[in-house]
Amino acid sequence: MSSLPDIRIETARLILRPPQLEDFGAFADMSADPEIMKFLGGTQARPVAWRGFAGMAGSWALLGFGMFSLIEKETGRWLGRAGPIQPEGWPGTEIGWGVTREAQGRGFAYEAAVACMDFAADVLGWTEIIHCIDDGNERSGALAKRLGSAPLRRAVMPPPYADLELQVWGQSADAWRQRRASLGA
Repeated sequence: MSSLPDIRIETARLILRPPQLEDFGAFADMSADPEIMKFLGGTQARPVAWRGFAGMAGSWALLGFGMFSLIEKETGRWLGRAGPIQPEGWPGTEIGWGVTREAQGRGFAYEAAVACMDFAADVLGWTEIIHCIDDGNERSGALAKRLGSAPLRRAVMPPPYADLELQVWGQSADAWRQRRASLGA
């Protein structure tokens, strides 16, 4: 039984949907990968990953939005998560992303982020969309730039990461809509 919204977004290669219990094994595997988690709060043991996964589902249940599970259409594999997040104390309305090692460098994060930016602007009605990016995370900075976002300000994250200061990239929803229109999408 699930109280999560029945939302499904399809892109050329992906299905974006709220997390389901069957996604947890792949989520836990990604959470234990030091390369993937280097800029996502560090590796997590399976019980800690469970709490993060349950928090993703809880965001959907409580707020009506949260990170989507990214499912590859061709294979049905879980490739990561992307989507709108705004935990308590967060520096703004964020579209974030994180994909598995095998999904990196194949354009999946960009494809998902575009769909999530549209969702945030057009469905959620967000007026500003940000991306919180560690200074050393060049790949996410490049993706934010490709989305049309730019550095806006510095921010300190809420506990338990209160010692982490990072760059907040972003743009207005109107700027995003104009960019999407200019791309013909």
